[in-house]
Amino acid sequence: MNKKIILITGASSGFGRLAAEALARAGHTVYASMRDVAGRNARNVAELAETSRLGGIDLRAIELDVQSESSIESAVSKIIADSGKIDVMVHNAGHMVFGPAEAFTPEQFAEQYDVNVLGTQRVNRAVLPHMRAAKQGLLLWISSSSSAGGTPPYLAPYFAAKAAMDSLAVVYARELVRWGIETTIVVPGAFTKGTNHFAHSGRPGDKARLAEYEAGPYKAFGEQVMKAFSEIVPEDADPSGVAAEMVRVVDLPFGSRPFRVHYDPTEDGASISFPVIDRLRAEMLHRVGFPDLLKPANLA
Repeated sequence: MNKKIILITGASSGFGRLAAEALARAGHTVYASMRDVAGRNARNVAELAETSRLGGIDLRAIELDVQSESSIESAVSKIIADSGKIDVMVHNAGHMVFGPAEAFTPEQFAEQYDVNVLGTQRVNRAVLPHMRAAKQGLLLWISSSSSAGGTPPYLAPYFAAKAAMDSLAVVYARELVRWGIETTIVVPGAFTKGTNHFAHSGRPGDKARLAEYEAGPYKAFGEQVMKAFSEIVPEDADPSGVAAEMVRVVDLPFGSRPFRVHYDPTEDGASISFPVIDRLRAEMLHRVGFPDLLKPANLA
């Protein structure tokens, strides 16, 4: 196993936390990034340090806010100074909101886009110059089955942002293969337990508009959606499976990593539709004379 230097965004909880611990246990050096390490995430930092000490693994918490270029630059500079490189960049940071689309303000939609999409762009602009100089690297993007599978109501801002992030990941992949940089897009399904996605989701800012929905034909619909979600998620659905898939991908040899992997116990259809979409996109690249953009160049 070739030890990697890995940076994960949004690693205080959920998929990011699970992946950080799993990748460190697999023998890699993992920088688990999060906001406010001296404040609200101080407990998470202490827990990661204890996990690292007890397990004899290399798991390091680091301050990084995907909405702040200066924070990102500071974190990346520290990692380069300490470890000399970043082999794997895991785009995991994200936030969910729940409620009728109309009741969210445009500013709330923009916030979703800023965290889930622009955050990845800020991080890429800090990390990719180092990967391109090294002529190797791996981007792991944590997408969502909603981008090509089931899309229940009341999650429009989040679904729209994750779909945008997935599209960005696809195009980045084509623009990085000639630099020797690989891409894998991880597509988790819905998990109502084991992560804080639903528990910590935001709510509509326009309370008057929300009240109109609650007083009309969509009264108590949010509760119905949540109940329906819970009922289709198998009792044994374990989000740590997403982290296990990430470990598997990272440990694969260069050139053999899959472009997209699915882990969806609810089977909402993305594992069927995405292969079709990706095949059509690949066929288009063949038609226009760029088939080399489907495989990373081995420049090492």
